[in-house]
Amino acid sequence: MGAVLGRQDTNKRTFHGSKLEAKMVDAMQQRASHGTSLKSFDGIVMKFPKIDESFRKCKTIFEQFDEDSNGEIDKEELKHCFQKLEISFTEEEICDLFEACDINEDMGMSFNEFIVFLCLVYLLNEPAVSEAKIKMGLGNLEATFETLVDAFVFLDKNKDGYVSKDEMIQAINETTTGERSSGRIAMRRFEEMDWDKNGMVSFKEFLFAFTRWVGIDENEDDDE
Repeated sequence: MGAVLGRQDTNKRTFHGSKLEAKMVDAMQQRASHGTSLKSFDGIVMKFPKIDESFRKCKTIFEQFDEDSNGEIDKEELKHCFQKLEISFTEEEICDLFEACDINEDMGMSFNEFIVFLCLVYLLNEPAVSEAKIKMGLGNLEATFETLVDAFVFLDKNKDGYVSKDEMIQAINETTTGERSSGRIAMRRFEEMDWDKNGMVSFKEFLFAFTRWVGIDENEDDDE
């Protein structure tokens, strides 16, 4: 994914300020009002192995909805996915989600993009995903998504639905108090998340960075 980030200016500008992002920010602010169980960035890192394992179990779902087995889910396949799972999103909402997660703008959703998509659907419509997870047989997927929401809430100190550089530094400092390297660590992590370079990280950007941190990337299929 790293080689792709610089090509996404158009998609990022249209996403920022869109109705979809507004809904995501509102949903995240509502979740933030309940607080977070995480006390440090280390607490997030400690969860990487379980999250990676849960992500990889999504591969079965991904392959199920990749009807032509070309390694990507296109917009029509995604609509079929929603129909099978009986998730009540409008066609406009499905298209907006698809375009938001298709960071390569190649009209196909790769595995890491699909993971981000599932988590965004969870944030926007938790009851629907709770029902869908039963149909998909993935009991721990909901807990994984909740952990990711919890992690973002921990980083978003002022609860505005975005993470700033200062908030990232504050979060890292809570973990590595007194260490001179903490600022550099925070900036490196922030740069990995802020792929539109606007100084603010959305939940979607955070999710794409997280898939890389735990070892899932857009070339996942090539590695198998």
